[in-house]
Amino acid sequence: MTDLMFLYDDVENTRTRFVSFMGETNRFDLAIITTERFYGKLLVLNLQSSRFAIIGSDDLEEPGYLEHVYQLSEEEAEELRHFLHTLI
Repeated sequence: MTDLMFLYDDVENTRTRFVSFMGETNRFDLAIITTERFYGKLLVLNLQSSRFAIIGSDDLEEPGYLEHVYQLSEEEAEELRHFLHTLI
């Protein structure tokens, strides 16, 4: 086995919030991780679909972003967007 070339190997304290809520069209089970690594953005994991994204306010305004990343319908993405706006 050859030597590994690490690009980084950091340990950081993070804060994780677990949230489950029902919208009109879908149930969301999320893990929301706050860290210094992503310059104020949140790491948002959808625990049901095993999909995740690094999300900031600019990403919430990007048309089709949540739909693509989490494979959601427009209605489902709007419910998630509304919730995430309360955090960012």
